[in-house]
Amino acid sequence: MSIEAHLATLEKKHFALEEELHDAMTRPSYEDEAIAEIKRRKLRIKDEIEKIRSSAN
Repeated sequence: MSIEAHLATLEKKHFALEEELHDAMTRPSYEDEAIAEIKRRKLRIKDEIEKIRSSAN
């Protein structure tokens, strides 16, 4: 998989997590721990995206 394809995949995952997070935060029945886990996963992906972008430059 090329770097560009990998970045595109990560960006899609990040966007999907953003949507999941938004959905979770609009539901009062969603547990805080589940929301925190989504945020952690989203941050890990964001960090990986930034790491790849900075090493590609």
